[in-house]
Amino acid sequence: MKDTSAASNRRTFLKQAASLSAFYIVPRHVLGRGFLAPSDQITVGFIGLGKQAGGLRGQFLKNEARVMAVCDVDQTKVTAFSEAVNKHYAEKAEKESYKGCQSYDDYRQLLSNKDIDAVVIATPDHWHSPIAIAAAKAGKDIYCEKPLSLTIQEGRDMVNATRKYKRVFQTGNMQRSWPEFRQAVELVRNGYIGQIKTINVNVGGPPREFDLVAEPVPAGLNWDAWLGPNTIERPYNNVLDPALTATFWGKWRDIRDFGGGGMTDWGAHMFDIAQWGLDMDNSGPTELIPGQGGKGLVYRYANGVEMHHTPVEGSQYCQFIGTEGEVKVARRLLTTTPATLKDKVIGESEKHVYFSDNHYKDFLDAIRSRKNPISDVEVGHRTASVCTLGNIAYQLGRPLHWNPVKEKFEGDAEANRLLSRPMRTKWTA
Repeated sequence: MKDTSAASNRRTFLKQAASLSAFYIVPRHVLGRGFLAPSDQITVGFIGLGKQAGGLRGQFLKNEARVMAVCDVDQTKVTAFSEAVNKHYAEKAEKESYKGCQSYDDYRQLLSNKDIDAVVIATPDHWHSPIAIAAAKAGKDIYCEKPLSLTIQEGRDMVNATRKYKRVFQTGNMQRSWPEFRQAVELVRNGYIGQIKTINVNVGGPPREFDLVAEPVPAGLNWDAWLGPNTIERPYNNVLDPALTATFWGKWRDIRDFGGGGMTDWGAHMFDIAQWGLDMDNSGPTELIPGQGGKGLVYRYANGVEMHHTPVEGSQYCQFIGTEGEVKVARRLLTTTPATLKDKVIGESEKHVYFSDNHYKDFLDAIRSRKNPISDVEVGHRTASVCTLGNIAYQLGRPLHWNPVKEKFEGDAEANRLLSRPMRTKWTA
């Protein structure tokens, strides 16, 4: 039988709580079974509100984060995102305790909000490092979309800031929290296909130079702020920052000024699995050899493993080839040679990698425990470095020797100049 008295008491308490200044005081027993009290929820601010942020919003709300602030340089996206958040809480039992999503057009103002515990950064890549470093300084924990950074030096700067300010940092390499990729890596790590000789990674190629025509800037968009730290002024074009109603994703990642092409887009997923399988989360390759005519690329590791980037039609994948078999993994697909290996149960006494089946909850749990999550900032940096090293090799069109300890090219000043970029302090100070 329904306890109408308890339900009535709960509603009365919530109405009384709404008259107080903050939502943190509502105890969990008042909210009923299945609800997490606001006082137990981690408060989150979103920075960058395009299509990717919409999916992230759903994940963080589903995992009981308290989304309380949003920021974007496009006012139409701020409005749409905040309305979606407000609608979510309006439909929940604690709706009277939620005071509405706070809106910002400058990430620095959001970071100054003392009530925010963590930020979710889903901007284009050229904005990742300034925002993440500022967030660490402001005492916020950080979830940042992949790839971690636009340049290798920026990635290292993000690692350093995270460690200096003792923050929890999760990179959006969410495939590490998917079972088929964990199984593939544990098969490789436990030697079920023998000694690894070759890895094939199928992702897109490098970015291109800016070649877009100028178009009128839409109302409500601060284009100078969108360009942000970039020192080279570029005109607006809708393919870079499409409206939320557009049927395509923003193609800024195809332009070298803002992203790393397919090498860093899908590469941040599939090269990440290669690094994980090789147990190289604190290192990387030592040599890169581009193919003739800019077609294909070979990475070599100090242990003798070769990793080939030779794009072909079809889905993106990572394939490990060993002396005794093969493991090929793509999203929701794992194939092995021998075929029975796919369903091998890894024993308790064998090698196991970090377990996570929910990338977003893993981040929130890490905030509470103050331990590193599955895709810690160093992991994200090393994976992004592999991607960017490939882009540099494609750009220069010649072999390169990389020192993963010093994070410098050996005897190559031209290549080393591509490890960083000048930035406008107007948007980074």
